[in-house]
Amino acid sequence: MFTDLQAAGAWSPSQPNRHEPDSPLGARAVPCERRWRQPGQHAGAPPEDITISRWVCTQADIRQEEATTPCDRYFLAIALKTTPLKLSRGRRTIFDGIMPAGTLYVGAPSQQLCALFSAPYDFLHFHPAASVYFPCPRPGAVPVSPEIFNDLLLLRDPFAEQLAKALTEHGHLADREFARCIGRTLAMHVARHERPHTKVNALAKWRLRRVEEYVGAHFERCISLSQLAKVAGLSRMHFAAQFRVATGYRPREYLLHERVERAKSMLSSSDTPLAEVALAVGFCTQAHFSTVFKRMTGDTPARWRSAVRNASASSSHSESDPASAHKAMSRVLGVDLS
Repeated sequence: MFTDLQAAGAWSPSQPNRHEPDSPLGARAVPCERRWRQPGQHAGAPPEDITISRWVCTQADIRQEEATTPCDRYFLAIALKTTPLKLSRGRRTIFDGIMPAGTLYVGAPSQQLCALFSAPYDFLHFHPAASVYFPCPRPGAVPVSPEIFNDLLLLRDPFAEQLAKALTEHGHLADREFARCIGRTLAMHVARHERPHTKVNALAKWRLRRVEEYVGAHFERCISLSQLAKVAGLSRMHFAAQFRVATGYRPREYLLHERVERAKSMLSSSDTPLAEVALAVGFCTQAHFSTVFKRMTGDTPARWRSAVRNASASSSHSESDPASAHKAMSRVLGVDLS
């Protein structure tokens, strides 16, 4: 496993429109999976060098899935939204924490993987042919084992993130050839990526708990990396690396995430001015607060508050009409819940 050292940003891609009639899977450039990691194909259709699908759910139900990568394929996944997730194989935990949007995961052929979802999620899945994109080296070269590519986890891969944006921003208007071009580019990007030299272990759960409790009690203050490392009982360098593996966030980004979550609570439950909300949760200015809030939620604080209030009002006035309340919540989330 290896990680990218860049900050974990959040972005909101276009969501699949579930009002569309149920057309055959092959008619869509990026069909939604009915079962995890099973994109589906027309019966009798020749296998493609790469298939692409989308795994999305807007419900907060706990869901456990398991799948094994075909012997002739690799498995690539890009998180389109930040979500808590646990990945494991047998007794081995590969990832257990908050996976940021833009995360890229790579699995090798014939490898079993178990995923535990506990919140809404949205992923793009790519299934490239091993013989096409991860071929054997030239004669005389040292063979590369598929295991080298297995369980590669980049907590934020900017190039993969941009490819996902290019594919999802067009929604169902993207044609199949364009989607395959994006998928092929991603597969070649992964195949050429430098292999990790060292493995970083996740921060021990008891250390992580201490850090989370400290941030929860002092989120409105200026908290330095040195302070968090001291709370965890590690050096700055070791703490930062292990914290990223355990949570999917750099320490600074985690603090900002906590502040935004606190701000959401204030925005939805009070009429406190935005400037006061910003100061209350630890931001120096309203402008910085608005910038970070929009980056992580896809909307400004004012619009987010308005959308939540409108949805709440619609729900309370439509108890006799569940469909109206359902549509109101769909507008808030930006996803069709039908």
